[in-house]
Amino acid sequence: MRQALIVWGGWEGHEPEQGARAVKALLEEEGFGVRVETTTAAFADPALAELSLIVPIYTMSKLSKDEERNLTKAVEGGVGLGGYHGGMGDAFRESTDYQFMCGGQWVAHPGNIIDYRVNVTRRDDPIMSGIDDFSYRSEQYYMHVDPANEVLATTTFSGDHAPWIDGVVMPVVWKRRHGQGKVFYSSLGHAAAEFEVPQMRTIIRRGLAWAAR
Repeated sequence: MRQALIVWGGWEGHEPEQGARAVKALLEEEGFGVRVETTTAAFADPALAELSLIVPIYTMSKLSKDEERNLTKAVEGGVGLGGYHGGMGDAFRESTDYQFMCGGQWVAHPGNIIDYRVNVTRRDDPIMSGIDDFSYRSEQYYMHVDPANEVLATTTFSGDHAPWIDGVVMPVVWKRRHGQGKVFYSSLGHAAAEFEVPQMRTIIRRGLAWAAR
């Protein structure tokens, strides 16, 4: 049985505990054994290297150097990393090695909770198979992203809330490699209730399963 670790905490506005429960249920449906921890100390455990998948749900906060080093080393060695929204894409702002591994970092969500479109760019990818472009209501993440990412879906900013970004096309879902490990990320999921959106739930479920070794 593949083993996954979820580590949740940080800023409570992203409902990390509820999100961890939703992700745990998805992974168990996929046949994973799932362990849940609530402190970043879990990232310093040498046993990380034996896992199939790590899911951080930990907006902002800080990693110690030992935690950062052990986590990135585990992924470089082949452990999968996957996550969503600020729990992975706005975690550990001072840890540039962590950001290098994730492939992006949140910087803004103009307008806060708004309606926007998600455009599927890789319909041939198994993670996105059968999913058409869809409307979404949440924070539309503006991110600094790695051009090495394999982008699976994007969103286009209207400029209504920041005129200077009118027409900017921003990645929403991507996958990538970091060493021997596979990394998956989706910027959807500000609130745990968004797991009830079929497209969001399917993308997260498939993406995490893909990332796991």
